[in-house]
Order: sequence, then structure tokens, then C-alpha cells
Amino acid sequence: MESETTFHPERSTTPLFGIRRLRAYGAILAICLWSVYLWNISAPGLRDRAGNLKGTDFLHFYTLGSLALAHDGSDLYNLGIQSRLAARRVPAAAGIEYLPLYPPQVSLFFTPLAKLSYGWALAVWLAASASLYFACCYALWRACPSLRDQKGMVLLLALAFPAFWHLIAWGQSSSLALACFTAAFLALRAKREFVAGLAFGCLIFKPQLALGAAIVFVFALRWWVMAGAVLSSSFELLAGALYYGFAPLRQWICALLGVRNQLGLFEPRLYQTHCLRTFWAMLVPWTSVSLALYLVTVLFVSVLLVSCWRSQLSLSLRFSALLFASILLAPHLTVYDLVILAPSFFLLSDSLVAKPWRGSSHLEVLLYAAFVLPLLGPMARWTHLQLTVPVMAAILYEIWSSARTPDSVSVPV
Repeated sequence: MESETTFHPERSTTPLFGIRRLRAYGAILAICLWSVYLWNISAPGLRDRAGNLKGTDFLHFYTLGSLALAHDGSDLYNLGIQSRLAARRVPAAAGIEYLPLYPPQVSLFFTPLAKLSYGWALAVWLAASASLYFACCYALWRACPSLRDQKGMVLLLALAFPAFWHLIAWGQSSSLALACFTAAFLALRAKREFVAGLAFGCLIFKPQLALGAAIVFVFALRWWVMAGAVLSSSFELLAGALYYGFAPLRQWICALLGVRNQLGLFEPRLYQTHCLRTFWAMLVPWTSVSLALYLVTVLFVSVLLVSCWRSQLSLSLRFSALLFASILLAPHLTVYDLVILAPSFFLLSDSLVAKPWRGSSHLEVLLYAAFVLPLLGPMARWTHLQLTVPVMAAILYEIWSSARTPDSVSVPV
């Protein structure tokens, strides 16, 4: 790898991607993001300077863990009781409500944290989430030989990734989803399809993120992947059923089926969502038209994804296509879930450095935009246009197009 540029110097058509520029951009972005975060949470008490509860969404996990401690499965999907329990355990959270839609076993995962005070539980959870995120980044960096001598810059950009910043700011659980995707990639790279399926099946706690993988491996008839996914997801759901009985599992399914009637509560900040369904819902005011456009674009993305997976593209390119398609296809996806795109930035950058192809400069620009555009997400509140979505769709199209470029094709892993 050549030291003066992240991407191959004679192929790159833009000055945006030199090592020095990327380091400077990364440093500025990291300093700005984390300075704002630290200043915001430095307020005394459990409310930040904006008046929001620190950790925001972690309150819901803390409440679910509290129900698990009490072995109270009957209230896992009772919004009112959970709101009162949260206020009783965390007085600063009075009046906050979360629509309960996680499967029953998720509450078991947070049982140990529910034994702590909210402040300490949040600190432990954020530390664990950050550690898991950087562990995934390290594993991916190790799998990218063309990035090996850029360890410092990779670490800086990982720290500056806006999706990671949102993950910590919201106190969400998407680092677990990132770990599932990372493990699945490493297993596929090692030609262990059953293990990859086990990793994909663990996404049952956020089933919307597994839609892309389900489409790919069903249409590609990858039986070992499907078997692993069915096994791990079944065991995960069974853990909740063994602890609470099967009633909460049935309630969870009913809650999922009825969520369309509570979208206002489920998606209070539509401008912070980044998927095809909400893209069209914000852009087109007529529900029937936006739904039709959503279904058409879902079909288009699915066709591109399956075509990529059936091509002779390298595993890095195919898996990156899967990640971007997973974001687009998910019926619900909030900004912190974009953290699952971290592997695609590693894998595509490594591919572009190792073997650029004709037109790859377009992909460089799109990747740069996909990295930073989540910061502009709130602008969709007024523009009704979530820019990340067309950019991610364009990246998927560029990957698909590269299958027709001879010098970008390699035998699939």
C-alpha cells in the first residue's frame, strides 16, 4: 500500500481522499462530535443540558431488565405499566414512554444492569457498547490487508463515525447487531456458512435488520446459512419462553403486527430514520402513493442485492452490498442502526485500495457522503428529503455495476 493516499493515487480523481485530508477531516469531526457530547452530558443529575434523560433509549432496556428481575413477563408489552415502573426506578424519567417491541429474551440480557442504579448501569452499558464497537472495528481492520499500515487513521475515523456517536448518545443496542454482522462476515470469509447463519439468526432481537440477509440466502439457496439462522433465532426466542412462558412471545408477535397503528409513538422523530419506507413517507404526503413507491424500490433493491450475491464479485463487495441493502430494506431504521455499515466502509475501502476499477472514483465520493450525511439527517424535518437513502442506493448500484467491470471481479469467497 502506498503511504501518500488512502485510495490508489493514479486512479483517484478527487483530492478529498488523501491521507492527510482524511486525518484532518476525521480529527475535526471527532473533536466536534465528542466535545458536544461531553459538554451536553456534563450537566449535573440524570438530565443533559438539552433536558433529555442521559442515555435516552437505555431507559427502556433498564425497564425491561427490571421486569425480568421481577419475573414479570405479563407486563413486557404494557406501555403504561412500564412508564410507571421507569418513573419509580428513575424519578428523572417521569413522563417518558417507549413503545415495547423487543422480543422477550432481550429483557433477560439487561437483567444484570437492572440490579444497578440507573447512572451506573448506563455507564457500564456505554462502556460495553463502545468496547464491542471497537472490537468489531479491530477484527475488520485485521481482515483488510490494504489498510494494515493505516492503523492510526482507521482508529480516528472509527471514532469520528457519526453513527457510533449516535449509538452512544442514544444508549442503544445496535453494537450487538454490528457484532452479528461482523461475526457473519468473518465466518463466511472462513467458509463456515453454518456459523455465519448462527450469527445472522442472532439478529432476531432486531429482526428488521435481517431482512436483507433473509432475501439473499433464501434466493441463493444457501441451506447451511439458513439452518444456522433458524437454529440460533429459535434458541434465542426459546430462552425467553422458558423464562416467562409462551404468552409474552405471542404478545410480541401481536405487538409487531399492530405497530402500524402506533407509528407516531414508534417513530416520534421520523427525520432521524434512514430507510426506504420512511424516505417515501416523508417525501410523499399521500400514504397509498408512498407505500407503492416503497414496494417498487424494495423490489429494485432486492433484485440488485440478489444479483450482486450471485455474481463473481469478491465477498467484500457482496457483503457490503448486503449491508447497504439491509439498511434500505428495513421497515424501520433509526440513525444509530447505521453503525452496522462500519464493515462496509472497511471492506470497500480495502477493495478500492487493493484493486481500483473503472468508475471506482464515484464509489469513493459516495462512501464519503454516506459517512458524514447522517449528521444532516435532522434537516429532513424541513426538507422532507433524507439524503442518506439515495446515497446508499447509489452505492448499492455502483457495487452491482462493478460486476460488469472485468478488473473488479474476483472469485467469491
